[in-house]
Amino acid sequence: MAVYVDIEKNFKGFSLRVKFESSSPTMGILGASGSGKSMTLRSIAGIETPDKGRIIINEKTVFDSERKINLKPQERHVGYLFQNYALFPTMTVRENIGCGFRGEKKQKTTRIDDFIKRYRLDGLERRYPSQLSGGQQQRVALARMMIGEPEVILLDEPFSALDGYLKDVLQKDMQEFLEEYSGDMMMVTHSRDEAFRFCRELMLLKEGRALISGNTRELFEQPQLLDAAQLTGCKNFSRIERLDDFHVWALDWDMQLRTIQKVSQEDAYIGIRGHWLKPAADKGENCLPVRIEEYMEGTFEHQYFVKNSGSEDGNAIWWMKAKEGFEENPYEGVPKYLYLPPEHLMLLK
Repeated sequence: MAVYVDIEKNFKGFSLRVKFESSSPTMGILGASGSGKSMTLRSIAGIETPDKGRIIINEKTVFDSERKINLKPQERHVGYLFQNYALFPTMTVRENIGCGFRGEKKQKTTRIDDFIKRYRLDGLERRYPSQLSGGQQQRVALARMMIGEPEVILLDEPFSALDGYLKDVLQKDMQEFLEEYSGDMMMVTHSRDEAFRFCRELMLLKEGRALISGNTRELFEQPQLLDAAQLTGCKNFSRIERLDDFHVWALDWDMQLRTIQKVSQEDAYIGIRGHWLKPAADKGENCLPVRIEEYMEGTFEHQYFVKNSGSEDGNAIWWMKAKEGFEENPYEGVPKYLYLPPEHLMLLK
């Protein structure tokens, strides 16, 4: 997918200013609730009209405020999957799917039958949305979207209303669907796990502003900005004082750290994800002497808030440790030190 977006929109006190470009077949927009994710997606689809700017999809200009171009949604050849699927409540499964058909009338019945089988909806043709499970509703919405043969599909928080097992099942189904789909996909989500799982490229959005975009794995490994690191789930940060090209003093952890990345004058923070911390028996480079300040039990992991035992001040570091069983004592085997691997340290502006 080649997409270029440079738009501005003011809406009931909210200001959106977004500019990004992507050539990835799977693109994600990650941001907190209210950050402008859905508005951005709806602008690409043609459901919302930006105040100014330009949108180009696969070398086709679909919106340009200066040239007075604003193609209708059906002219943009995109499919849109709404958060709540937006099925028509008074229409049957067959009728809902038929709403997305764009071909010749004589082919409509055959095409609907084909999509009912393809999306495993046999026997449900005459049911209404209220008579369907969440998974069945999603498959109907996908069938309605795909029967129109879109070049690009836009997914607006497709799993936000689901919990637990159903979400896991539908995410697996979505992965299989995307593997078979020959077009391109763009997804908006507030879940870093969904963004990481489904999107090869990612744009991070905060309060209506694009922070940074790029390869998803690279952004998770080195988000470059403090706001970007927080959006991707990192909880451990310290202000830094630069010592030399590859050493900093972590002011909030009261310790020296060696980095793999070269420290620039613009770097103001250092961060590390709690899962990357490693127990250490002896004091050494990048080792924090452990004092447990607080413990919180997770379902499958222990979560510790650790401070530097050699310092009276400083902030706690959040450390996640996988459980080996539900009955184990979380305070047994706590290490004397935690090692902060240089390859997992993030220098942030």
